[in-house]
Amino acid sequence: MRIRLYIFLAFALFVGVACSDDKGAEGVSFEQGVIKVEAVGGSHKVQLTSSDRWIASTDNPWITITPANGVGSTMCEFRVDSALNVEPRRGVVIIRNLATNEECEMVVEQEGFPYGITLKDTEVSVDSYRNPENRYFDVTVNTNIDFDVNIPEGVEWLSNDDYRVVLNRGERPRDVKIRFKWKINTSDEERLAQVRFLPKQQVELARHDQLSVRQEGAEPIIPDTRAGDSIAVLNIARKLNTLSSWESSEPMEMWDNVTLWDETMEGCTPENKGRIRSAQFVLFNIKETIPFEVRYLTAAEELYFFGNTNTFLLNIELGDDISELTQLKRLTIGSYGLISVPQSLAKLKNLEYLNLAANNFQRVPDILTPENFPRLKALVLNANQRNVIYDLSNTSRENYGGFSGEQEFPERLLKWNNLDTLVLSVNYLSGKLPSMEHHEKWTAEEVHACDTLPDILIGKPKVMPTTKLLAINLNRLSGEAPDWLLYHPMLDWWVPFSLVFPQEGRDANGVQAGFDNEPVNLNYYYEHYTKKKLAQSSNDEVLEEE
Repeated sequence: MRIRLYIFLAFALFVGVACSDDKGAEGVSFEQGVIKVEAVGGSHKVQLTSSDRWIASTDNPWITITPANGVGSTMCEFRVDSALNVEPRRGVVIIRNLATNEECEMVVEQEGFPYGITLKDTEVSVDSYRNPENRYFDVTVNTNIDFDVNIPEGVEWLSNDDYRVVLNRGERPRDVKIRFKWKINTSDEERLAQVRFLPKQQVELARHDQLSVRQEGAEPIIPDTRAGDSIAVLNIARKLNTLSSWESSEPMEMWDNVTLWDETMEGCTPENKGRIRSAQFVLFNIKETIPFEVRYLTAAEELYFFGNTNTFLLNIELGDDISELTQLKRLTIGSYGLISVPQSLAKLKNLEYLNLAANNFQRVPDILTPENFPRLKALVLNANQRNVIYDLSNTSRENYGGFSGEQEFPERLLKWNNLDTLVLSVNYLSGKLPSMEHHEKWTAEEVHACDTLPDILIGKPKVMPTTKLLAINLNRLSGEAPDWLLYHPMLDWWVPFSLVFPQEGRDANGVQAGFDNEPVNLNYYYEHYTKKKLAQSSNDEVLEEE
């Protein structure tokens, strides 16, 4: 009897093992025992054979079987999720016959994702120029490893914004969007950049794409030619988005605000004849420096840029291109939104007139010295206020222009004896005017050599003795007006009660602007300058009318 029991148990064990080894016994079985799945996952159908009711179970949440239970034979669908990691994984699904408790296994083997950095597009082409807001392109990188963007050294025209590779659910590849920005191409030659994506870990990549960025060259401009001038000004106007431009089909002689060299003009040379002598660009909308084509206007003596949109919002740094125009005599870049000018501007040694009014300077540019501009006669720097603020001590605003970054009045400008015009009106210059006590003094010989100069000048600072216009009104200056100003030989020419003495508001320390010793009229002045015609004060005019 015991022997029969042993034989029965051995037979039962044999049947159970045979189900696992032989893909199931007669009670329940699959037509195959292993399913191999790629890393991306997917669906696989396998025939299940069973004589009774059955149920499926698994401890692997990434595997789903449909149906999960049934009666008799059926076609089962195994759905496998996408892999999460680089390493392969293995799962088991158990089918149990509910009548006999027999079990059969289905093994699911899934590959892991190999490391890789792939691009949807490996080549990108960009124009030589577009408006700043359109000067970018996006690249989608599919990856399962963090990486750095490597732009070759020397490729300064291409850059990328910050980005993040988030692998918070394993090493399954995901898309990362990177925005690249590019600068205009000032050359007529095409340029190419090969961008690499370097993994931050030392791993072997199954695929490693690179990005080729190709930029077309700019429209060719033949230097030092009339045709080159024409193309240059048309491109400048287009890029400035001026409200009025020129018709390219018309000859340049008919273009408004453009003057061409004529042989009757002083200084005209055979090379310059018919080329642009001066050009004006007004009412435009740009958020960057003057277009690079300005460098081709090599025959121009005067250029005028004035009237940008929303200048109080802009922070534009003037580029170096205009510094190549060493023949310039008059230059205006006003209401443009400038916050700085380059050191290369000192190359303009022939400049006689410079107007940088209505910009956003915090400080008077250091480049503005008589050594850098030996021929400069007129310097106009008025109205550099980003915001109008009456009381500088009671504001939360910062960076509001008007030379508010100057700790004291820029004395070096008062030492610029060659200037016949210095305009600093409507800014935020504060504090006292320099006494200039250590400056050169008027001598008795100089005073007595001119019959219009009074003896009171002897020993006083000789500040800008020939300046015909000094305008410093509507700043935040305070304290006493110094003697060099009150007795200056040109004071009456300066219209002092309009362009010199009037100040307004309070400075950053709360000091009320205005000169403590501001004269009521110029009677005191003409008591010394007896050879000058007495100018009537407003009070004198009222008395005469009565």
